[in-house]
Amino acid sequence: MATTHLTAPGARWDAFLDRCGVRGPVARDALLAATCTVVAVLLSLASVGLLPDELAVSPARRLALLLLIAVQSAALVLRRVRLAACVALVVATQVALVAVAPDLSVRSFAPFVAAATVGTLLPAARALRLAAGAGVAEAALATVAVLVRGGTALDVATHVSTSLAVWLVSALVGVYVATRRAHLVLLRERAEQAERDRDTRVHAAVAAERARLARELHDVAAHHLSGMVVQAAAVERLVDRDPDAAREGARWLRDQGRATLDNLRQVVGLLRGDDAPDGTAPLPGLAALPDLVAQARDLGDDVELVVAGDAAPLAPLGDVSLYRIAQQAVTNARQHAPGARVRVRVEHVPGAVVVDVTNGPATRTVRGTRSEHGGAGLAVMRERAALVGGTLDAGPTPDGGWRVHARVPVEADAHGDDARETDARGVASAGDGAREHDTHAQDASAPRAHEDLPGGRPAAPHDGTEVTA
Repeated sequence: MATTHLTAPGARWDAFLDRCGVRGPVARDALLAATCTVVAVLLSLASVGLLPDELAVSPARRLALLLLIAVQSAALVLRRVRLAACVALVVATQVALVAVAPDLSVRSFAPFVAAATVGTLLPAARALRLAAGAGVAEAALATVAVLVRGGTALDVATHVSTSLAVWLVSALVGVYVATRRAHLVLLRERAEQAERDRDTRVHAAVAAERARLARELHDVAAHHLSGMVVQAAAVERLVDRDPDAAREGARWLRDQGRATLDNLRQVVGLLRGDDAPDGTAPLPGLAALPDLVAQARDLGDDVELVVAGDAAPLAPLGDVSLYRIAQQAVTNARQHAPGARVRVRVEHVPGAVVVDVTNGPATRTVRGTRSEHGGAGLAVMRERAALVGGTLDAGPTPDGGWRVHARVPVEADAHGDDARETDARGVASAGDGAREHDTHAQDASAPRAHEDLPGGRPAAPHDGTEVTA
């Protein structure tokens, strides 16, 4: 959620004044007072010059009016440091203006600004009471001034109505501005809190997913690499034809397997970050997608599975990651687009396996909102794809649906690895009572000592040592 549009009111103007060297409330209010004075004096001169002959103002009265306007505008310097004094000075100068020219309605910007300041700085109820009191006081004193100067009832009504309207309406405007500012501040705080909560959920989800990936890496190590170490030890003990080459190859396999296990232990520790026990249950891969689709259909989803291309061997962790990505995408479609048709496509292309999950727009009402718990699913899927060297793209489709596209690379020597795995499995099962372990050769250039083994030689029994990552 972006919060840049929820900036503090007047932030740009404040920044501009700071760059100009006008800092602090008094300095800025002094600039406001000077601006109001200049504008009010110029407008007053123009207005007096346009008066008809019967309302013409003498030079002495004109000078008095201009001085009073200047003093009234200058009172705005106190509006944020001495608000009560500012209001009193504005009311007093306005009554003096009425006394100088009771037949004219002369008023500067100062009463409007002072009344609006009352509304913005004070609580609403108190602001309205103060504005009403200032308006009533100004109206009463203006009435006295008009009557003393021999004004008419129309003059009295004009000054009374103007005084009350200026103070009350301007104060209401100030209250509205203050309320809007408080509302914007609240919205900004809520948006920032929502971002913090979302980041916390994403980080928690990523940490949990890393723990799951650590358990899956443990399965890969326990079911494959540990067996590789045991088989290498069996080759070393049993092979007597060209024993030097056999022992050299066996030692290489064993050392390489142990080094790989050490590296996997480091990766598992970094991903997991704790000492939680790991499970060793078999993990599903792409071969389990038909079961996933069947389960989704049992729940009432319209899910279709399409497999294209010749299946290529995929690393166990990549196989599991693609399955989990497809599973998460189908789950997201069920939650955010209920009733939509979902298409799961698995395509085996040269050098990679691609999983594409596409759903159309929802055909039933979506319960809940994305903002409550959303945002973590895509982060987890991207984490899974990145861990196995793949990529993941997700986004809306032109018809209003959603598409998740994952691509995981396949190693070029995967076929050779499977063949060597089959040979190693044969060595492990050659003897009676021997325990079978799946193995994977680490490199095509490694010595293949088991090719020289006599097929009838029994394998050494398992020595009971369990290797875990």
